[in-house]
Amino acid sequence: MALPWGIVSAGHISSDFTTVLRTLPRSEHQVVAVAARDLSRAKEFARKYDIPKAYGSYEELAKDPNVEVAYIGTQHPQHKAAVLLCLAAGKAILCEKPVGVNAVKVHKMIAEARSRGLFLMEAIWSRFFPAVEALRSALAQGMLGDLRVAWAEFGKDLTHVPWAVDWAQAGGGLLDIGIYCIQFISMVFGGQKPEILAMGRCHETGTKPGTGVGAQASLKVEGSQLLGRSPHSPVGEDIGPPVIFPQILNPCWCPTELVVKGEHKEFPLPPAPSKEFNFTNEAGMSYEARHVQECLRKGLKGSPVIPLEESELLADILEEVRKATGVTFPQDKR
Repeated sequence: MALPWGIVSAGHISSDFTTVLRTLPRSEHQVVAVAARDLSRAKEFARKYDIPKAYGSYEELAKDPNVEVAYIGTQHPQHKAAVLLCLAAGKAILCEKPVGVNAVKVHKMIAEARSRGLFLMEAIWSRFFPAVEALRSALAQGMLGDLRVAWAEFGKDLTHVPWAVDWAQAGGGLLDIGIYCIQFISMVFGGQKPEILAMGRCHETGTKPGTGVGAQASLKVEGSQLLGRSPHSPVGEDIGPPVIFPQILNPCWCPTELVVKGEHKEFPLPPAPSKEFNFTNEAGMSYEARHVQECLRKGLKGSPVIPLEESELLADILEEVRKATGVTFPQDKR
Protein backbone atom coordinates (compact mmCIF):
# COMPACT_ATOMS: atom_id res chain seq x y z
CA MET A 1 0.00 0.00 0.00
CA ALA A 2 1.31 3.46 -0.92
CA LEU A 3 2.46 5.80 1.83
CA PRO A 4 0.19 8.90 1.71
CA TRP A 5 2.17 12.14 2.11
CA GLY A 6 0.95 15.62 2.98
CA ILE A 7 3.22 18.52 2.00
CA VAL A 8 3.34 21.41 4.47
CA SER A 9 4.40 24.58 2.60
CA ALA A 10 4.52 25.17 -1.13
CA GLY A 11 8.05 26.58 -1.36
CA HIS A 12 11.09 25.50 -3.36
CA ILE A 13 12.24 22.66 -1.11
CA SER A 14 8.71 21.24 -0.93
CA SER A 15 8.54 21.45 -4.71
CA ASP A 16 11.72 19.40 -5.06
CA PHE A 17 10.60 16.80 -2.53
CA THR A 18 7.26 16.43 -4.28
CA THR A 19 9.01 16.04 -7.63
CA VAL A 20 11.10 13.26 -6.12
CA LEU A 21 8.09 11.46 -4.65
CA ARG A 22 6.51 11.48 -8.10
CA THR A 23 9.53 9.62 -9.50
CA LEU A 24 8.98 6.76 -7.06
CA PRO A 25 6.45 3.97 -7.71
CA ARG A 26 2.89 5.12 -7.05
CA SER A 27 2.36 1.81 -5.30
CA GLU A 28 4.86 3.01 -2.66
CA HIS A 29 4.45 6.80 -2.35
CA GLN A 30 1.61 9.20 -3.13
CA VAL A 31 1.16 12.88 -2.35
CA VAL A 32 -2.46 13.31 -1.31
CA ALA A 33 -2.50 16.87 0.00
CA VAL A 34 -0.57 20.15 0.10
CA ALA A 35 -1.04 23.17 2.34
CA ALA A 36 0.19 26.73 2.14
CA ARG A 37 -0.74 29.85 4.07
CA ASP A 38 -2.08 31.21 0.78
CA LEU A 39 -4.79 28.96 -0.72
CA SER A 40 -4.04 30.17 -4.25
CA ARG A 41 -0.43 29.01 -3.92
CA ALA A 42 -1.56 25.65 -2.58
CA LYS A 43 -3.96 25.24 -5.51
CA GLU A 44 -1.26 26.16 -8.02
CA PHE A 45 1.10 23.66 -6.40
CA ALA A 46 -1.60 20.98 -6.45
CA ARG A 47 -2.31 21.57 -10.15
CA LYS A 48 1.36 21.38 -11.02
CA TYR A 49 1.90 18.08 -9.21
CA ASP A 50 -1.54 16.53 -9.65
CA ILE A 51 -2.31 16.51 -5.92
CA PRO A 52 -5.96 15.81 -4.99
CA LYS A 53 -6.29 18.23 -2.07
CA ALA A 54 -5.08 21.80 -1.58
CA TYR A 55 -5.50 23.65 1.71
CA GLY A 56 -5.06 27.29 2.68
CA SER A 57 -3.88 26.44 6.20
CA TYR A 58 -1.64 23.86 7.81
CA GLU A 59 -4.42 23.06 10.29
CA GLU A 60 -6.63 21.75 7.48
CA LEU A 61 -3.93 19.42 6.19
CA ALA A 62 -3.24 18.14 9.70
CA LYS A 63 -6.92 17.20 10.01
CA ASP A 64 -6.98 15.34 6.69
CA PRO A 65 -7.51 11.64 7.57
CA ASN A 66 -5.92 10.57 4.28
CA VAL A 67 -2.51 11.99 5.26
CA GLU A 68 -0.32 9.54 7.15
CA VAL A 69 3.01 11.38 7.08
CA ALA A 70 3.63 15.12 6.83
CA TYR A 71 6.67 16.60 5.16
CA ILE A 72 7.48 19.94 6.83
CA GLY A 73 9.11 22.18 4.24
CA THR A 74 8.59 25.58 5.87
CA GLN A 75 11.49 27.78 6.89
CA HIS A 76 12.98 26.66 10.17
CA PRO A 77 11.38 29.38 12.38
CA GLN A 78 8.00 27.86 11.45
CA HIS A 79 9.01 24.24 12.07
CA LYS A 80 7.95 24.00 15.69
CA ALA A 81 4.39 25.19 15.14
CA ALA A 82 3.90 22.95 12.11
CA VAL A 83 5.43 19.91 13.79
CA LEU A 84 3.36 20.25 16.97
CA LEU A 85 0.22 20.81 14.92
CA CYS A 86 0.76 17.64 12.90
CA LEU A 87 1.77 15.59 15.93
CA ALA A 88 -1.43 16.65 17.71
CA ALA A 89 -3.33 15.30 14.69
CA GLY A 90 -1.52 11.96 14.89
CA LYS A 91 0.72 12.35 11.86
CA ALA A 92 4.18 10.88 11.34
CA ILE A 93 6.63 13.64 10.39
CA LEU A 94 9.68 14.23 8.24
CA CYS A 95 10.84 17.75 9.12
CA GLU A 96 13.43 19.68 7.17
CA LYS A 97 16.68 20.51 8.88
CA PRO A 98 17.41 22.19 11.18
CA VAL A 99 14.38 20.87 12.97
CA GLY A 100 14.28 23.94 15.21
CA VAL A 101 15.84 27.37 15.73
CA ASN A 102 17.14 26.51 19.20
CA ALA A 103 17.63 23.56 21.50
CA VAL A 104 14.58 24.30 23.66
CA LYS A 105 12.27 24.10 20.66
CA VAL A 106 13.92 20.92 19.37
CA HIS A 107 13.65 19.19 22.75
CA LYS A 108 10.00 20.25 22.95
CA MET A 109 9.13 18.76 19.55
CA ILE A 110 10.93 15.52 20.25
CA ALA A 111 9.38 15.17 23.70
CA GLU A 112 5.95 15.64 22.14
CA ALA A 113 6.61 12.99 19.48
CA ARG A 114 7.81 10.56 22.12
CA SER A 115 4.87 11.20 24.42
CA ARG A 116 2.43 10.55 21.57
CA GLY A 117 4.34 7.53 20.25
CA LEU A 118 4.65 9.08 16.78
CA PHE A 119 7.42 8.96 14.20
CA LEU A 120 9.57 12.09 13.83
CA MET A 121 12.74 12.46 11.80
CA GLU A 122 14.95 15.41 10.97
CA ALA A 123 15.51 15.47 7.21
CA ILE A 124 19.29 15.33 7.19
CA TRP A 125 19.23 13.88 3.71
CA SER A 126 23.04 13.69 3.43
CA ARG A 127 23.07 10.60 5.65
CA PHE A 128 21.16 8.55 3.08
CA PHE A 129 23.32 9.12 0.02
CA PRO A 130 25.10 5.90 -0.99
CA ALA A 131 28.48 7.67 -0.84
CA VAL A 132 27.87 8.55 2.82
CA GLU A 133 26.50 5.09 3.55
CA ALA A 134 29.71 3.62 2.10
CA LEU A 135 31.78 5.87 4.36
CA ARG A 136 29.71 4.87 7.38
CA SER A 137 30.25 1.22 6.48
CA ALA A 138 34.01 1.77 6.23
CA LEU A 139 34.03 3.45 9.62
CA ALA A 140 31.95 0.69 11.22
CA GLN A 141 34.25 -1.99 9.85
CA GLY A 142 37.37 -0.22 11.12
CA MET A 143 38.77 0.10 7.60
CA LEU A 144 40.05 3.61 8.31
CA GLY A 145 42.14 2.81 11.35
CA ASP A 146 42.23 4.84 14.56
CA LEU A 147 40.24 7.96 13.74
CA ARG A 148 41.60 11.08 15.44
CA VAL A 149 40.51 14.12 13.44
CA ALA A 150 37.60 14.92 11.15
CA TRP A 151 37.44 18.13 9.14
CA ALA A 152 34.27 19.54 7.62
CA GLU A 153 33.89 22.71 5.56
CA PHE A 154 30.85 24.06 3.76
CA GLY A 155 30.10 27.61 2.78
CA LYS A 156 28.03 29.58 0.31
CA ASP A 157 27.47 33.24 -0.39
CA LEU A 158 23.98 33.73 1.00
CA THR A 159 23.98 37.51 1.04
CA HIS A 160 21.77 37.67 -2.07
CA VAL A 161 19.07 35.47 -0.47
CA PRO A 162 16.69 37.76 1.46
CA TRP A 163 15.60 35.33 4.21
CA ALA A 164 19.18 34.11 4.68
CA VAL A 165 20.28 37.51 5.97
CA ASP A 166 17.03 38.26 7.75
CA TRP A 167 17.59 38.26 11.49
CA ALA A 168 13.84 37.95 12.09
CA GLN A 169 13.84 34.67 10.12
CA ALA A 170 16.83 33.21 12.01
CA GLY A 171 18.86 33.67 8.86
CA GLY A 172 22.55 33.14 8.26
CA GLY A 173 24.74 30.21 7.47
CA LEU A 174 25.10 28.65 10.89
CA LEU A 175 21.73 26.93 11.19
CA ASP A 176 20.94 26.37 7.53
CA ILE A 177 24.27 25.01 6.29
CA GLY A 178 26.35 24.77 9.45
CA ILE A 179 24.29 21.77 10.50
CA TYR A 180 25.76 19.85 7.57
CA CYS A 181 29.23 20.11 9.09
CA ILE A 182 28.02 19.37 12.60
CA GLN A 183 25.99 16.32 11.58
CA PHE A 184 28.88 14.95 9.54
CA ILE A 185 31.44 15.05 12.29
CA SER A 186 28.86 13.76 14.75
CA MET A 187 28.26 10.81 12.43
CA VAL A 188 31.97 10.12 12.14
CA PHE A 189 32.45 10.01 15.91
CA GLY A 190 29.28 8.12 16.71
CA GLY A 191 27.17 10.92 18.18
CA GLN A 192 29.49 11.60 21.11
CA LYS A 193 28.97 14.86 22.98
CA PRO A 194 31.95 17.13 22.35
CA GLU A 195 33.61 20.02 24.10
CA ILE A 196 33.13 23.13 21.96
CA LEU A 197 35.38 26.07 21.10
CA ALA A 198 33.77 28.39 18.56
CA MET A 199 34.28 31.77 16.92
CA GLY A 200 32.31 33.51 14.20
CA ARG A 201 31.67 36.52 12.01
CA CYS A 202 28.27 38.18 11.92
CA HIS A 203 26.64 39.79 8.92
CA GLU A 204 25.02 43.21 9.30
CA THR A 205 21.51 43.00 7.88
CA GLY A 206 20.63 46.66 8.24
CA THR A 207 18.03 45.91 10.91
CA LYS A 208 19.79 43.70 13.41
CA PRO A 209 23.34 42.37 13.72
CA GLY A 210 24.12 38.78 14.48
CA THR A 211 22.82 36.72 11.60
CA GLY A 212 26.02 34.69 11.76
CA VAL A 213 26.97 34.07 8.14
CA GLY A 214 30.38 32.60 8.99
CA ALA A 215 31.43 30.44 11.93
CA GLN A 216 34.20 28.05 12.89
CA ALA A 217 34.07 25.54 15.71
CA SER A 218 36.39 22.95 17.20
CA LEU A 219 34.47 20.07 18.74
CA LYS A 220 36.55 17.76 20.87
CA VAL A 221 35.55 14.29 22.03
CA GLU A 222 37.65 12.02 24.17
CA GLY A 223 40.83 11.02 22.34
CA SER A 224 39.77 12.83 19.17
CA GLN A 225 39.06 16.20 17.66
CA LEU A 226 36.25 17.27 15.34
CA LEU A 227 36.60 20.43 13.32
CA GLY A 228 33.81 22.19 11.49
CA ARG A 229 33.56 25.52 9.73
CA SER A 230 32.36 27.26 6.59
CA PRO A 231 33.65 28.06 3.73
CA HIS A 232 33.11 25.73 0.79
CA SER A 233 35.45 22.80 0.12
CA PRO A 234 35.47 19.00 0.22
CA VAL A 235 34.86 17.30 3.53
CA GLY A 236 37.75 15.12 4.62
CA GLU A 237 38.88 13.07 7.57
CA ASP A 238 42.48 13.00 8.76
CA ILE A 239 43.14 9.54 10.18
CA GLY A 240 46.41 8.40 11.58
CA PRO A 241 48.77 6.92 11.97
CA PRO A 242 49.17 5.97 9.16
CA VAL A 243 47.88 9.18 7.57
CA ILE A 244 44.95 8.47 5.26
CA PHE A 245 42.56 11.05 3.86
CA PRO A 246 39.16 9.68 2.96
CA GLN A 247 37.07 12.39 1.31
CA ILE A 248 33.46 13.04 0.55
CA LEU A 249 33.77 15.10 -2.63
CA ASN A 250 31.73 18.15 -3.54
CA PRO A 251 28.86 18.71 -3.41
CA CYS A 252 29.69 17.49 0.07
CA TRP A 253 26.15 17.88 1.41
CA CYS A 254 24.65 15.67 -1.32
CA PRO A 255 27.64 13.68 -2.60
CA THR A 256 27.94 11.21 -5.43
CA GLU A 257 31.69 10.59 -5.06
CA LEU A 258 33.84 9.12 -2.29
CA VAL A 259 37.58 8.54 -2.03
CA VAL A 260 38.75 5.89 0.45
CA LYS A 261 42.35 4.66 0.58
CA GLY A 262 43.02 6.18 -2.79
CA GLU A 263 40.07 4.45 -4.45
CA HIS A 264 37.66 6.84 -6.14
CA LYS A 265 34.09 5.56 -6.18
CA GLU A 266 31.09 7.10 -7.91
CA PHE A 267 27.47 6.67 -6.92
CA PRO A 268 25.14 7.98 -9.66
CA LEU A 269 21.91 9.64 -8.63
CA PRO A 270 18.62 7.88 -9.32
CA PRO A 271 16.95 9.02 -12.54
CA ALA A 272 14.81 12.13 -12.17
CA PRO A 273 13.79 15.20 -14.21
CA SER A 274 16.66 17.39 -12.99
CA LYS A 275 15.43 20.42 -14.94
CA GLU A 276 12.54 20.67 -12.47
CA PHE A 277 14.72 20.94 -9.37
CA ASN A 278 15.56 24.15 -7.55
CA PHE A 279 18.62 22.86 -5.72
CA THR A 280 21.63 20.59 -6.28
CA ASN A 281 21.26 16.80 -6.55
CA GLU A 282 17.72 16.88 -5.23
CA ALA A 283 17.00 13.53 -6.87
CA GLY A 284 18.83 12.18 -3.81
CA MET A 285 15.89 13.13 -1.62
CA SER A 286 14.41 9.83 -2.74
CA TYR A 287 16.85 8.04 -0.43
CA GLU A 288 15.39 9.63 2.70
CA ALA A 289 11.82 9.22 1.44
CA ARG A 290 12.38 5.47 1.06
CA HIS A 291 13.98 5.38 4.49
CA VAL A 292 10.93 7.00 6.10
CA GLN A 293 8.71 4.44 4.41
CA GLU A 294 10.90 1.60 5.70
CA CYS A 295 10.84 2.99 9.25
CA LEU A 296 7.05 3.28 9.24
CA ARG A 297 6.63 -0.23 7.86
CA LYS A 298 8.72 -1.50 10.77
CA GLY A 299 6.70 0.51 13.27
CA LEU A 300 9.68 2.63 14.33
CA LYS A 301 9.17 5.96 16.09
CA GLY A 302 12.46 7.40 14.92
CA SER A 303 15.24 6.78 12.42
CA PRO A 304 18.20 4.58 13.36
CA VAL A 305 20.30 6.62 10.90
CA ILE A 306 19.51 10.04 12.36
CA PRO A 307 18.12 9.17 15.79
CA LEU A 308 16.10 11.70 17.77
CA GLU A 309 18.83 11.66 20.42
CA GLU A 310 21.30 12.86 17.82
CA SER A 311 18.95 15.58 16.59
CA GLU A 312 18.86 16.80 20.18
CA LEU A 313 22.66 16.67 20.35
CA LEU A 314 23.02 18.62 17.10
CA ALA A 315 20.65 21.27 18.43
CA ASP A 316 22.65 21.50 21.66
CA ILE A 317 25.91 21.89 19.72
CA LEU A 318 24.49 24.61 17.48
CA GLU A 319 23.14 26.36 20.57
CA GLU A 320 26.58 26.40 22.19
CA VAL A 321 28.21 27.65 18.99
CA ARG A 322 25.63 30.46 18.83
CA LYS A 323 26.30 31.42 22.44
CA ALA A 324 30.05 31.48 21.82
CA THR A 325 29.69 33.61 18.70
CA GLY A 326 27.02 35.93 20.09
CA VAL A 327 24.32 34.96 17.61
CA THR A 328 20.78 35.37 18.93
CA PHE A 329 17.40 35.33 17.21
CA PRO A 330 14.00 36.73 18.20
CA GLN A 331 12.65 33.15 18.38
CA ASP A 332 14.91 32.55 21.39
CA LYS A 333 12.55 34.69 23.49
CA ARG A 334 9.37 32.84 22.54
